[in-house]
Amino acid sequence: MKAIKLAEPWKISCVELDKPVPKEGEALIRIVTAGICGSDIGAFRGTNGLVTYPRVIGHELAGIIEEIPADNPKGLKAGDRVVVDPYIYCGHCYPCRIGRTNCCTDLHVLGVHVDGGMAEYFCHPANMLVKIPEGMSWVEAAMAEPLTISLHGIHRGGFKEGEFCAVIGAGPIGLAAGMVAQAYGGHAIMLDLVQERLDFAKSVGIEHVINSGKEDVVARIREITNGDMAQQVMECSGANAAIRSTLDYVSNAGRITFTGWPKKETSIPTDLITKKEVDIRGARTSAGEFEEALELIRTKRVDMNRLLTKVVPIDEAAETLIDIEKNPGNYMKVVVQVAADIQ
Repeated sequence: MKAIKLAEPWKISCVELDKPVPKEGEALIRIVTAGICGSDIGAFRGTNGLVTYPRVIGHELAGIIEEIPADNPKGLKAGDRVVVDPYIYCGHCYPCRIGRTNCCTDLHVLGVHVDGGMAEYFCHPANMLVKIPEGMSWVEAAMAEPLTISLHGIHRGGFKEGEFCAVIGAGPIGLAAGMVAQAYGGHAIMLDLVQERLDFAKSVGIEHVINSGKEDVVARIREITNGDMAQQVMECSGANAAIRSTLDYVSNAGRITFTGWPKKETSIPTDLITKKEVDIRGARTSAGEFEEALELIRTKRVDMNRLLTKVVPIDEAAETLIDIEKNPGNYMKVVVQVAADIQ
């Protein structure tokens, strides 16, 4: 079978591998579509310290079940269309016992700690597959996973109807988070340094945009929120300056969620946390949010198609990823069509 593999940082290619054989409790899936994620770019650059090499990439996966244990807990069967939950957890550590499986102390993420599924076939635990709704396209299904990341950040902040959510970083995760906030009946404020990204945010329906390099952000948020500031601030860039700024943008008694991964420690004024009585929460990957993501996509309450830059065949995936690394401004979301004969 074909697969997209990193031999080491900066060396990626489409290779031939043996078709996998499912272990006990696993399903064999024919992968149809797979999204390229920003974390794949980090793996390519060698800047993600969690990635080990060599490594097959890919964790935004949709496909057709070819084999599955008959006693699988969701009653799935061969021929079903599914998406893959890519966060493999142990099931017995403290976070797992309380249902926060994304915080597992032995978490294995596809394409990071273990081989991913940007390949023609892939084996995965049968209990970590979610059925795709009727009528949903394969491209939309491959974009469910990044939407779960955005959902998790919104959920961790306890976002409510009518509130303002300031989102820092107008990439796919940040844009989807803004779309979720508006789908929930709230108001999104998108912040970025790149005007083209903000123009794109407006084009997909984001209500408010602020160029944080050119505007007085605090004054603009105060104006937009009628003086309250943002009840939730969701940081999606991982930039240290942006992380620090969240305390200036959040309302008194507000919430901050950190989704971006900073490369180094951030110094923050803890007196502001106390003064404003701010809740600060990490937001890592997702846990149990695939069903909601698929439903939001199905109903078009969040139209992930609007984030799609293009679809490429698997033979072009490696060169496309290389070009994304070189020219990130030309791309938002790219999906790889792994199975050319299935549309």
